[in-house]
Amino acid sequence: MYNYCTLFNSSYLTRGVAMYESLLSTGADFHLYIFAFDNQCANVLKALKLKKITVVTLSEFEDEALLKVKKDRTAGEYCWTCTPSIIDYSIRTFNLENCTYLDADLYFYSDPAVLIEEMGTNSVLITEHRYLPEYDCTKNAGIYCVQFVTFKNDAHGMKTLLWWKNACLDWCYARCENGKFGDQKYLDDWPERFDGIHVLQHPGGGVAPWNLMRYDLDSKAFSLVFYHFQDLKFLTHEKIELGRYKFRKTDIKRLYKPYIRHLESIADKLEPIGNGFDYHGTQKPAKSLLILYRDFKRWLEGSYNVYKKSELLSE
Repeated sequence: MYNYCTLFNSSYLTRGVAMYESLLSTGADFHLYIFAFDNQCANVLKALKLKKITVVTLSEFEDEALLKVKKDRTAGEYCWTCTPSIIDYSIRTFNLENCTYLDADLYFYSDPAVLIEEMGTNSVLITEHRYLPEYDCTKNAGIYCVQFVTFKNDAHGMKTLLWWKNACLDWCYARCENGKFGDQKYLDDWPERFDGIHVLQHPGGGVAPWNLMRYDLDSKAFSLVFYHFQDLKFLTHEKIELGRYKFRKTDIKRLYKPYIRHLESIADKLEPIGNGFDYHGTQKPAKSLLILYRDFKRWLEGSYNVYKKSELLSE
């Protein structure tokens, strides 16, 4: 059995539940530790009584070191700060042999055990961004993506995890500074800094908007394990933005439409529990001349991916 952990709050709840249900649908043998980042999220998750999960509340998880830095960081920066801490908490509290962190907006199409098994006797698994040239943000965002990161509970794994945890407590902000960015740039030199690091080779792990055009999802030779629905936003006036990348029509039909239908079905299921609470985290788009110019430029480039929700819910 493999152990996974993730974190999200109530405005990301539909994505987190969809990630869990997609993992369950693969037939994977797993347990998922969900760190609920607000009380509403924790209460709903407990009410759902999902199989194969343990809900961990902030009051259970937060320690003095985290609370000390929390006031100095935005909600997003604090989530990044907590990423290595939730892995460490899961391993130590539940005496796990291994634990893999998952971003809540991942979605599984086959059992991710194949990815973890690829690391063999190594202690840490990391995943490259594999940017397409036109989206290359390696300089700022890093070589590796903190979306699927595995640590074994052994000497090399825990040494790396503790170093990362302390680094994020010391500095973890949404800006580039002295070669750092959030929790992510710290991974850049791990293959040289630490022993037992394995960089994922399986092409079906780490597929995301910034590299999707590399892959033919309909090819029998390609096996998609998970897709990262990064930058998808629910907007006011029943609109959805898929992100600021170019997509093929087949990608929207194969990936995005089924995913959004799944999110909507979860929202419907949560309606009686949440009394109308917005578990999609719907955003009101910012308005400025600069934003309008950028949107127009994206439209010309074919990357203005704002749709009416009804378009994406249709077959």
